[in-house]
Amino acid sequence: MSNFRFSALAAVVIVGMGVSGVCAQQPYKVLDHWKIGGTGGWDYLLDDPAAHLLYVTHGPRVEVIDTDTGKVVGAITGLKGTHGVALDGEGKFGYVSDGGSNAVVVFDRKTFKIVATVAAGTNPDGIVFDPATKTVWVFNGRSSNVTVIDAATNQVAATIALPGKPEFPVADGKGSVYDNIESTNEIVRFDAKSKTLTATWKLPDCESPSGLAMDREHRRLFAVCDGKKMAVVDADTGKQIATPAVGDGPDAAGFSEKHQLAFSSNGEGTLTVVDAGHGFKVLEDLPTQKGGRTMAYDSAADRVYVVTALTGPKPAPTTEVPRPRAPIVPDSFTVIVIGR
Repeated sequence: MSNFRFSALAAVVIVGMGVSGVCAQQPYKVLDHWKIGGTGGWDYLLDDPAAHLLYVTHGPRVEVIDTDTGKVVGAITGLKGTHGVALDGEGKFGYVSDGGSNAVVVFDRKTFKIVATVAAGTNPDGIVFDPATKTVWVFNGRSSNVTVIDAATNQVAATIALPGKPEFPVADGKGSVYDNIESTNEIVRFDAKSKTLTATWKLPDCESPSGLAMDREHRRLFAVCDGKKMAVVDADTGKQIATPAVGDGPDAAGFSEKHQLAFSSNGEGTLTVVDAGHGFKVLEDLPTQKGGRTMAYDSAADRVYVVTALTGPKPAPTTEVPRPRAPIVPDSFTVIVIGR
């Protein structure tokens, strides 16, 4: 190869690397709004990047949205009060924590039809599928325990007591399951094979941890907390190694393995982006919309989905309802699409 051709090729490679680096550092922005409509509140959402589908819990149903078009293509209905969704590792079944019926609902991912219902604890909330043991872990908010379900039989394999009120869980894919304990400011770890609690770690600088995400390669957990904080925790030792600032009222977290970014969706109406590869610096606090406290990350498209709705004036407190919530404006439920 001539010196000229070699130099030209090297220049192309360098320019390409420069463009890739620039793209990785570009700020996120709001790309679109998908109006879903309907009534009722919402909780967690989950992206299925391989199928280009987004599952969004919405009152007594789960909306299924095509992420290529932003259109609703299906729904899991007949439920009472949905919280979270988990998916098996084979593309066959999904699992919904139906807090209103104290059960986990199993659905077919092709037809979205319910195929089984499994009794859980009181108010099942956060839910995750562990691929190493092919079990479903649902964390029950009011009975402070976890129900473990064998995905092969849809039978309860274990019920494990927790030290307090649980929030969102994650699985590392190697047989460990983690969960935030909101009422005691802790993270707990389980051995999914033996179905036992193996560690309880205090979070010294984190009040009421809710959303949880994981960097599986580097063994780090990201718990979002009240007081505008994200606790970065070593997943093997429980040591808290950083506490970057996030927006107010976070309720969910996400992580990009490819770009080494952690996300916090905040009820104040922001999305905080943290550089997990370089000192846990906050790169961005992107304005979204008030109430946008839960999110899902699409690893295939490098997109974040946040859901929220408009609300009306909050009613005055009463003896029966001392902390009333503002009513949701009908048909204002929306998915905010964020990307680069």
